[in-house]
Amino acid sequence: MLAGSAAGGASAADRVRVTRHTTLAPGVTYEEFSVQETGGTAHGYVLVADLTNRHVSADLLTPGTVARPGTVSDLADSQGAVGGVNADFFDNSETQHPGVEPTSAAVGPAVGRGITYKAAVPDGQRFGPAMPPGDSTRDVIGVGADRVARLDRLTLSGAVSAAGRTIALRGLNQYALPVGGVGAYTSLWGSASRERAVCGTDTDRAAGCTTETYEVTVRQGKVVSVSDSPGSGTIARGTVVLVGREGGATALRALRVGERVTVSDRLTGSGGSPLRFAVGGFPLLRGGAPLSGLDDTTTAIRTSAGFATGGHRFYLMALDGGSGHGVGLTVAELASLMRDLGASSAVDLDGGGSSTLVARQPHAAEVTVVNHPSDGAERPVPEGIGIFSR
Repeated sequence: MLAGSAAGGASAADRVRVTRHTTLAPGVTYEEFSVQETGGTAHGYVLVADLTNRHVSADLLTPGTVARPGTVSDLADSQGAVGGVNADFFDNSETQHPGVEPTSAAVGPAVGRGITYKAAVPDGQRFGPAMPPGDSTRDVIGVGADRVARLDRLTLSGAVSAAGRTIALRGLNQYALPVGGVGAYTSLWGSASRERAVCGTDTDRAAGCTTETYEVTVRQGKVVSVSDSPGSGTIARGTVVLVGREGGATALRALRVGERVTVSDRLTGSGGSPLRFAVGGFPLLRGGAPLSGLDDTTTAIRTSAGFATGGHRFYLMALDGGSGHGVGLTVAELASLMRDLGASSAVDLDGGGSSTLVARQPHAAEVTVVNHPSDGAERPVPEGIGIFSR
């Protein structure tokens, strides 16, 4: 599985040593490895899926709603995955906004089984390490209906239409809305408060919460209620809650109870086969070459996803965390590692205490956590990436 060469002239075999190789299911393999870096030895785990096998697939692991976390093992078992990892960074702390509850919603877009769950927050509202120049919260790794993995960038387009008036839709089931924007929240959001949506700005996540807000509830295409502030609670199927801030709030105030309203939304990528699965993650390796501007200073426990052989071979990787289980890697070292493991393109996913890789060993009924999470136990996360063999 090892391929390519590392920076500085050392071969992959010199740096990466595979200590265990197991076939979990036809078309799905699992490996344990160690990698030698300047800071010491890191230990990691990788799942590799052969997407040319029609029984094998990669897809979103989800609790069913955007703003509700679960452990990777629970998500994998509930959906019957052979293995998986945690996915995107997420809203896990709101200390900068006293009294506002974190939503646990992920940063970037999410698509699972062809269903759009959410769009991306503004770049300045993201959690996680600094992105390389040119990367965006809208960047994703995914697999199309053609069963080919690719990197893409998903942009939300949509509108709220009523009585000849049109309001641009600038958010979908996301924890932060653009300044002046309107966002739509559906049953896929969950029951979490929507208050966080009007906090921060497009460039400063820690900025305060605006009081220029308005919320409109649309049920079966008709406005049924309005409010001056974002609410919370389960959103029924067939219902859309519109939240506006600043100029978006002003636009929503023109809607009246009883008025007919149509809400449309769509995530648009670069073209090609529609993505049946996608999660947010910033690219660090593309076409076999690490991106420029990757951080080469800060080490941390990392999680990554990537692909090779024209998008037909899919990789999931997580490092060991916690004292005594090896060192972390810089983002630049992570890019080199994914290349050495065989990936030609890869993204950075949530790391630290979130880094979790689970696998269902042959003949086992459930997955087990195979790495050592930094917190000593699994951290609940809003989403993951699962490998399936059916």
